[in-house]
Amino acid sequence: MAIDLRNSGFLGFWRLMPGTCVYEQGDPPTDGSYDIELAHKTLRFTASWTDADGGSQHVTFSGPANGVAMPFAGGSLADALSIELVSERQLDSTAWKDGTALMFAKRTLSDSGRQMTISQTVRLPDGSSPTNWSTYERVQKN
Repeated sequence: MAIDLRNSGFLGFWRLMPGTCVYEQGDPPTDGSYDIELAHKTLRFTASWTDADGGSQHVTFSGPANGVAMPFAGGSLADALSIELVSERQLDSTAWKDGTALMFAKRTLSDSGRQMTISQTVRLPDGSSPTNWSTYERVQKN
């Protein structure tokens, strides 16, 4: 059964629940939001956050949710990106560099669909793979 992206529970605006962050690498943000939109069978992710030092950060990326690695302008960090809607409750993305998966994000919806937990794992040059977890709640976009 194919999942219709237009009805995906992931679409919408999400607000970080800062007390839920568990980070194995770096310091967790103090605030943040995550917006997932659909445009012509392409998912667009926009994340904004306030880092532990009070700085504002922002990243946007997009691609089809077909699980195929597509060229991506990630500079020295990534040259390809794959996005896959695994199930109605799981949405994954992987960043690749020279054919090697270096970053993996798994987004999981709660049973109610009102919360989304994101785990982000990165493969570091020393061979370690720390994971950071954050939970977001669905809110109305301002």
